[in-house]
Amino acid sequence: MTKSDILNALINHYCKGHKSQFAKKLGISAQGLSTWISRNTFDIGLVYSKCENISADWLITGEGEMFKGVQQAPIAGSLEQQRYTMRSYKESSVQVFANAEKEAPGAIPLVSEKAVGGFANEHFSIQQKDVLGYYIIPQFKHLGVDFMIEVTGDSMVPRLYPGDIIACSIIRNSKFIQWNKPHLISTREQGLIVKRLRKSVEKDCLLAVSDNQAYDPFDIPTDEILGIARVVGVIHFE
Repeated sequence: MTKSDILNALINHYCKGHKSQFAKKLGISAQGLSTWISRNTFDIGLVYSKCENISADWLITGEGEMFKGVQQAPIAGSLEQQRYTMRSYKESSVQVFANAEKEAPGAIPLVSEKAVGGFANEHFSIQQKDVLGYYIIPQFKHLGVDFMIEVTGDSMVPRLYPGDIIACSIIRNSKFIQWNKPHLISTREQGLIVKRLRKSVEKDCLLAVSDNQAYDPFDIPTDEILGIARVVGVIHFE
C-alpha cells in the first residue's frame, strides 16, 4: 500500500470516507489532508496519536493488520520482515527492515516528532508512548544510530523526500559536527529541522543550508539550538 492508500483506508474507517471530518479529527486543515494524499505522504506521529488502536507497523508499512491485537500467522524461523529500498550516503542496496522487540540486540526506535526533544538532554530518555516501533536494519549496525524519525517538508529534496525515514546519531560535543553533512537540529523557535551545517561568518551561529535550491541558507544562533544529531542513513519508500 502507498501512503495515500493508507490515508484513504483510515478516512473510510474512521469517518466513512469524509475527508473533512478526518482532517478535523487530526487537527489539520482539509487542504493539508488533500496535500498529503496528493504528495503520497503524511505525519506518522500525528496520525498514530489521533487514530486509536491503530497498528504502528501497518501505519508505517501498509502491511499486516490495521489494528493492534489482531493475531497474524507467524512466519517460521524469524521476525516478520518487510523489504524496502534502502539508500545510504555510501551505496544503494536493498536491505531487510525487520520489526523487533525493544530488548532485541541492535533494535532502533522509530520515534514521533514529540520524542526527539529528549536528544537535547544528556540522558536522552524517550518516553515509550512516543516510540512508534523498534526495528533492526543490518546496514545501520555499525553507524551508531540512536533513533530514526520521518522527514517532513521538502527543503532537502533531492537528497531527502517527505516520508523518508532518517537514521540519526546524537552529537554530544559540537567539535564532532561534520561540516556540510545533513544534520537533524532541534531548535527553540523552529522545532526540528534537517539541514546541512556549515560554519557561519556570524559570531556564535551555524549556517543551515538546504539541498532544495528554493530555500535560502540562514544562520541559527547557537543558543537557540537544543540538540544536534548527524544523519547517518536514510530509508526511502518508493
